[in-house]
Order: sequence, then C-alpha cells, then structure tokens
Amino acid sequence: MSTIVAPEDLKEVNADETGLIITSGPASQDNHAIADWFRQLQFEGWGNFESLAMPARTDESWRFANLKSLDLSSFTAAQPVSDSVQRALLERSVGLEKTAGRMVFANDALLQREVLADSLRAKGVIFEPLDVAITKHADIFRKHFMTQDIVLGSKMFAALHKSRVTSGTFLYVPRGVEIELPIEVFHWLHGANGSVFPHTLLVADDHSKVTLVDYFESADDARGFACGVNDLYVGSGAKLTYIAVQNWSRKTLAFHLNSTQVGRDANATGMHLNLGSAYARSESVSRLTGAGGRSDMLAISVADGAQEFDQRTLQDHQSPNTASDLLYKNSLDDKARTIFAGLIRVEPHAHRTDAYQKVRNLLLSDDAEANSAPGLEILADDVRCTHGATSGQLDSEELFYMLARGIPRKVAQQLIVFGFLNEVTQRLQNEPVEERLRALVRSRFAEAG
Repeated sequence: MSTIVAPEDLKEVNADETGLIITSGPASQDNHAIADWFRQLQFEGWGNFESLAMPARTDESWRFANLKSLDLSSFTAAQPVSDSVQRALLERSVGLEKTAGRMVFANDALLQREVLADSLRAKGVIFEPLDVAITKHADIFRKHFMTQDIVLGSKMFAALHKSRVTSGTFLYVPRGVEIELPIEVFHWLHGANGSVFPHTLLVADDHSKVTLVDYFESADDARGFACGVNDLYVGSGAKLTYIAVQNWSRKTLAFHLNSTQVGRDANATGMHLNLGSAYARSESVSRLTGAGGRSDMLAISVADGAQEFDQRTLQDHQSPNTASDLLYKNSLDDKARTIFAGLIRVEPHAHRTDAYQKVRNLLLSDDAEANSAPGLEILADDVRCTHGATSGQLDSEELFYMLARGIPRKVAQQLIVFGFLNEVTQRLQNEPVEERLRALVRSRFAEAG
C-alpha cells in the first residue's frame, strides 16, 4: 500500500494493490487555508482506505455482484477542463425551467453558481461549494460531514472518497424556511480515465422544506470512475425531496453512497434514476431516528447492453410510530443485470412501525438477469412490515393491442416500459420535476433505438 505523506510533500505513486493510481495521501487542495481538521479527516480516510481489502466473493454485502467490474487500474485524478470545454458544459447543463439556485461542477471544480434569491439569503439559507463551507460554516459542516456509518458494504470506497473529496454542495435550510422551487446541481466528468468524488451535504433544519436535484453526467463516452457520497439530515417536522440522476458514460464505474437521517415527524423522499455507467452501485440508508418520521425510497433503472446496476438499501426504524415505503423498478434488456438487496430493520422499542418494500423487474430479453433479495429484521412488537420482489416479461396482451393498431413493435415495447416506470415518478408529486425525469427516460429510450 502507499505511504501517507504530509500535505506539502504530495507526490504521484505507482498503483497500489487496488490498481488505483492516485496521489499518495489525501487530495491536494488549491485553497491553502483549508482547515487543518479537514486535512486530518482526509489523512484518516486515506489510512482507512489503505487498510481495507477489496470486496471478495465471500462478502454477503457483495452477493451477486460481478467483482471483475471493480478493476480500478489506470484511473487518475481528473484534470481541470479548458475554457472551451467549460463553455460547452455550461450550455449542456439544462434542467428545470425554474429553480431556486444552481451549481455546475466539472472534474470536481466549480464552474458556475447561481446565487439564491435575496429573500432566501436573508432568511439564513446557505448554498455554497463544499470547500467554502469547510471554513465559513465549520460548525455545521463538522457536525454532519460523513458521520454516519457505512453499513452496506462500501467502507473502502467511502474511505477513498473522504481522502479525495475536494468539492461538492453544501446546503443549509434554517428552521421554518420553505424553498418552493427546486435547487439543481450538475456534476460533470470529462476526459479519459479521470476520477471524481462529488459530495452533497444537506441539512434541513426543523420545519423546513427543500428539493434538491443532483445530475451526474459524463461530457463524453470516455472511461471514468465516480465515487460520490451524500449526507442528508432532515430535522423535526421538515420535508426533504432528494433526486439523483445517474447518467455517467457507458464506460464508467460508479458508486453513490447515500445516508439520510429522518427526525421526529419529518418526511424524506429519495429518488434515484439510473441510466448510465457500465457498473453502478448505489447504497441508500434511511435512519428514522424520531417518532412520526417517514421515508420514501424510490428508484428507476433502465439497463441494456451489458450494464449492471447494483442497489443495496436499509430502512432502519429506530423510533416508534415511523413509516417507510420503498419502490424500486428496473427495466432490463439485452444482457443487462440488476441486483437488489434491501433490509427493513425494526430496532427494539420501535413499536408500531409501518414499513413496505417492493421491487419489480421487467425483463425485455431472455438474456437479462434480475437478482432480488428483500429482507426483514424485526426486533419490536406491534409492527406491520411487508416486502416482495417480482420479475416478469412484457404483457403479451398489451403488446398485441398496440401492434393491432399499427404501432411498431419497438415503439410499443417502449410505451409499455414507460408506463411501467411512470408509477415511480408520480410518487414525487411535483409535476415539473416529474416531467423532467420522464423526458430523461424518453431520451434514454430514443438512444436505445
């Protein structure tokens, strides 16, 4: 393994046994005034990364996964993009028509920030790049940055992220403040074999309301590595909607580790739309720590070719009278593979828990493979918990109905799949956001021909 060196003596080293070529020690920072405590966190992350082994077939948390996809060889730190590339990416960063704020990153560097309205800033809303928040808002940042345990298998990749993260989004919504329009953030990866480590730290204080949409995109079809982490905190009575659109290149290896903590009488909705990557692993943990809290965990995956989407979830009920509802839908064509392993855990004394978990797979090819392993761990009384997973093919009657009316077979198949997936987007109850996601799915179908 590589040796940790002092920040002022960083140097490039040969690939260690993981194969990843990165700077020995934590990532260098352009901001020399970066807080010493954060640099120490990075050193600790690097030490943990070096001490942890790559996943093995015997690891239950990596069951069904194609571990050959985890080859990290040849990935290097992504380099700053040129002025012409910056302009092109800013033009391509098109999302919702109306937003409350917006940031655009490329290769972990901020290209543009559209500031919040004066009225929101006057109420104390903070919307800053991560490297600014580390120093300007250290108290809030230190309290919430990567303090939740990584429990679903990717401790090694979380440690690597901690050692390498240099940029991302910091959003703080004060008590009682409601932001009606969504906030958007674009993360771009440009260049062959580059690696990026996007981070989102969001704190919604008591009785606040906010929607954040993260887009993860590749500027080209080059091979790349992305390792992102979210820290989402929802205070008592607050309402958060978080949406992640994963559309990296079809040659990218991607990780997205999400931790959500839901307070008393709070409501958190998380939505993941998987479109790109060669291999994408998402881990989503929702901890219901306050009585009356609710978590809705949603996902859509559209996979074809040889894509593999690996999804691991935990609905952790730690307090009584809490509710969670998970709905994941996967569409698979060609030789695509999906994996779902989810657990509903009801902790002792978390009585009167109400939890659901449903995974549905639509197989469009005989060569497609869907693996599902839902589970329950109940340590309390008076609970209502159900889970289930189904896999099936296109409804032959629906397909015949469309073909009989002159609709081409490929179009008919896409319409059926679109209808199958649409149930998930409707759960967001935000028409502009729903339409944006539907448009992305339609574009994905158009690319597939």
